[in-house]
Amino acid sequence: MAEKKDFLKDTIQHFDIKEHNVVKLVDSMEKMAFSARDLNRAARIYDMMLKDDGCAVILTLAGSLFSAGLKRVVYDLVSNNMVDAIVSTGAIMVDQDFFEALGYKHYIGTPFSDDNQLRELAIDRIYDTFIDEDELRICDDTTAAIFDSLEPRPYSSRELLWEFGKYLDEKGGPKVDDSVIYAAYKNNVPIFVPAFSDCSAGFGIVMHQHKNPEKHLSFDSGKDFLELTQIKLNNAESGIFMIGGGVPKNFTQDIVVAAEILQENASMHKYAIQITVADERDGALSGSTLKEASSWGKVETTYEQMVYSEATIAMPLVAGYAYHKGAWKNRKKYEFQKLFLK
Repeated sequence: MAEKKDFLKDTIQHFDIKEHNVVKLVDSMEKMAFSARDLNRAARIYDMMLKDDGCAVILTLAGSLFSAGLKRVVYDLVSNNMVDAIVSTGAIMVDQDFFEALGYKHYIGTPFSDDNQLRELAIDRIYDTFIDEDELRICDDTTAAIFDSLEPRPYSSRELLWEFGKYLDEKGGPKVDDSVIYAAYKNNVPIFVPAFSDCSAGFGIVMHQHKNPEKHLSFDSGKDFLELTQIKLNNAESGIFMIGGGVPKNFTQDIVVAAEILQENASMHKYAIQITVADERDGALSGSTLKEASSWGKVETTYEQMVYSEATIAMPLVAGYAYHKGAWKNRKKYEFQKLFLK
């Protein structure tokens, strides 16, 4: 009979944009058509964001990206001053990044496995990737322990993810060299997870509040929205680099409207690129175009580009292009986390 170790053998390897200079490859796509030309324009727009003095860059992440091998790409964007704030799903930041920072791995699997057998072995599947459920439970427990250690009050997700970075720091650092939460903590790049209950932190908050029914901390989504809006108010020009759609995409676009409510004549996001496989025809958020966002007063249409491609293919090319073009080397460091640290 198969055992857990028979499935959890070969680990997912994270793509390293530093090792692959894709500038000539992406430049050659300019004279092609369809998605190749779209990707080329998106890469050039991202490079423009980094060259634009005074333009803050917000990265949004949705989908199972880090388990698929894109964690080091984002780590390098944070470490090399190519992104100034991150808005993400909870699964990416907690179940995948913090999970690996604790020393656990994602494994190469197959979508053709027997899912009933995987369940019996406590193995979770993300399409063709496997995760040890027992290790995820330890991640859940760790988030609960962090919550237990904090003052009982409402917190934004940014505050709590900063505490996750602090936890790793006080424990001697993460057990990997590419933790995004830890790099963001060290570089004062704020991370927001608007739907923070939808991940290991959600199980952690359930345990924490069940254990402390009268006196416990809570997630304050309103504070999340206010804090990210304050970043826009403190820096008028902004660009967004969006992977997938969902809550992170809309949350980040909505700060323009919120800023305009609080301060008249707030500027729309000057630059915007989105990598997605979602279709716009059903009106769903993940597939809504950037031109549509302009009708809401969120995104300017001069420098916007949709790229209809799966993220593991397109993101390394767009990010790698901007990295090797090198505009980040002379770029202002915003350190928006300092806006909120007392």
